Amino acid sequence: MIIENPILRGFNPDPSIIRVEDDYYIATSTFEWYPGVQIHHSKDLVNWKLITRPLNRINQLDMRGVPDSGGVWAPCLSYYNGTFYLVYSNVHSFQGVWKDTPNYLVTTKDIRGDWSDPVFLNSSGFDGSMFHDNDGRKWYLSMIVDHRKEKFFGGIIMQEYDEKAGALRGPVHYLYEGSDLGMTEGPHLYKIKDYYYLLLAEGGTEYGHAVSIARSKTITGPYELHPKNPILSSRWNPEAALQRTGHGDIVESQDGDWWIVFLASRPLKKNRRCILGRETAIEELEWKNDQWPYLKTGEKVARHKLEIKGGELKTPKLSHKKDHFESPELDIHFQSLRIPISEEWLSLKARPSHLRLYGQESLSSLHRQSLVARRVQHFHIQAATSLDFSPENFQQMAGLVCYYNTYHWHYLHLMGGDHGQRFLQIITCDKYLVTEPLEDPILLPNEGPVFLKVDFDHEKLQFYYALEPDEWQKLGPVLDGSILSDDYVRDDEVRYRPAFTGAFVGLCCQDLTGNKGHADFDWFEYLELE
Repeated sequence: MIIENPILRGFNPDPSIIRVEDDYYIATSTFEWYPGVQIHHSKDLVNWKLITRPLNRINQLDMRGVPDSGGVWAPCLSYYNGTFYLVYSNVHSFQGVWKDTPNYLVTTKDIRGDWSDPVFLNSSGFDGSMFHDNDGRKWYLSMIVDHRKEKFFGGIIMQEYDEKAGALRGPVHYLYEGSDLGMTEGPHLYKIKDYYYLLLAEGGTEYGHAVSIARSKTITGPYELHPKNPILSSRWNPEAALQRTGHGDIVESQDGDWWIVFLASRPLKKNRRCILGRETAIEELEWKNDQWPYLKTGEKVARHKLEIKGGELKTPKLSHKKDHFESPELDIHFQSLRIPISEEWLSLKARPSHLRLYGQESLSSLHRQSLVARRVQHFHIQAATSLDFSPENFQQMAGLVCYYNTYHWHYLHLMGGDHGQRFLQIITCDKYLVTEPLEDPILLPNEGPVFLKVDFDHEKLQFYYALEPDEWQKLGPVLDGSILSDDYVRDDEVRYRPAFTGAFVGLCCQDLTGNKGHADFDWFEYLELE
């Protein structure tokens, strides 16, 4: 059987994997997108399905005002004695020397059901994880942020978690000071035979990213570094299909085989920008006589395709999905920005078989946007919708958006005029600079639906519109879709800008008057072409 990496396509970074009997689960970061944390399920490590997003209430996850690429970082999913544990950060600020990174724990007996109210752990760093030792004791690990002299990384620490008290207790143990790769994050701890193994993300999350591992006979250390550190990285192989490989987690299969999941990116050939963000990939491990793990290939570079024994390959097929909004629940692939979806701003009931958005704040807002979107998961996609909208003035807008963050997006939208007209316009936001690629907006009839479409092909992004079904007309020039990428957003000569997500496509509505004018969408279509 052949596995084709990545196994979770599109923006799905920082994977945390567990096996519970015959079921595998992977949790990944969602940053400012709501609900928080994606959990995928598989029976065979090949075929994965998104089944839940557990952080779906304000008291679990309040992200109003968090910066772009803040919010939920590096969740850690674990299981012990019938209970699932999920540790996560809700990053409130990150630029400058101060990092505000509160960390929480939620639990459940049913991974697809409701999760508990959160328990606060600490705020001393991020990328926390929970380790359940064989004696039943629980330990919380994280990196520590040291703001002195812009040092940033202050070491990997560990403290015992008192489950009855719902708090960390006892001394803080300093486990690891990092290797020469730098930027140590994402600790995961395991007890395997004679050793405690400490798996780490190092080298930063760009093209120098890597997975390191250290071990100790005692849980508090000292920890010795793997003699061939790092065990996985593409930093020396710029031609490898999978780049920026790092931030991993390991799991043992039912048959005793060992696997590592990790984040990876696939850059565009033209400019090496990663419009699909950081994805989740997998490789096979083997343990040698020295009791250290290595990639089974004997290399450090992960394979794009790998052959494994047994099972039946169900290669993910390119999908053609048209959602007519007839279900009482929104499709699970949609997410909102920073706030939960509620009847206050999104309704599937107000107009049958339509999605109604009540306009809120602008696409620049860190607080309340009426926007729902899904990940772009292939290099060539088309997305389209039918919009019925009667704006009263130029401050009311609705349409189809290709979005990375609050200052990188392309927006095809219908807006009002000064005298009751309706116009079609495109706005691009690129590093805060807002431009209108159309010199003159398109005057539309005063009523009736308008059809909007985007063709997003690698770095090329082309909008279309129609007044009758399937009578598409190109609108505006070919736009640069690659500005919707981590690489482009971080490429700033003035200062470092956090950028850890990926491109989305979706629907939105703004009413800058504050009167919540509404827009109705009859359907949304997402077509994967490559």
